[in-house]
Amino acid sequence: MAFPKFFDEVPGITTFDPLALTLGTVEDGIIKFKYTQIVKSAGHSCPTVAGAYLMTLKALDALYPDSPAVRGEIKVEFKENLEDGVAGVIANVISNITGATDKSGFKGLNGNFARHSLMNFNSNINSSARFTRTDTGKSVDVYYNPGIIHPLPKMQELMPLVMTQNANKEQTKEFGELWQERVKRILIDNFNNKEMINTTNI
Repeated sequence: MAFPKFFDEVPGITTFDPLALTLGTVEDGIIKFKYTQIVKSAGHSCPTVAGAYLMTLKALDALYPDSPAVRGEIKVEFKENLEDGVAGVIANVISNITGATDKSGFKGLNGNFARHSLMNFNSNINSSARFTRTDTGKSVDVYYNPGIIHPLPKMQELMPLVMTQNANKEQTKEFGELWQERVKRILIDNFNNKEMINTTNI
């Protein structure tokens, strides 16, 4: 299984999972996520998946500056409905990392470690997403604007051929390379570009 090389350059996300520790899943409860794992779970890499990963990374760094983020103790809110646009795709990525779900998640053990009801949609926020620590109530809004990272003109030229399945093998390969080139510019080249990704403490 060969991924684009830049996937390995994307910073990882370290979390502590008390449920995993309690059930003996991970000896120290530390679970580390890499972008490649999220890509395998999502089945693809795109500006949406990359953005969801980056939003989560930035939010957790802001909420937990001195320690790993605690899975199952993070609430996530979206202004969109679950079915709107790419909200569901973003939610799935964030859920994989934080453990937060709306109603479908783990119900807990004797009232502990519950993961459901930690993700809400149609919330009264203006950001791309709001992350909140359930233990302290501290919140951070995350703003993500991939629109400022424009695809290269050649990718746009190839898009109609690929979308209508009229591209040949070479054109399809080039399109994929150009697609991931844009993802690289989002995850690597503009990692600290506050016009593209920014956080605000609440």
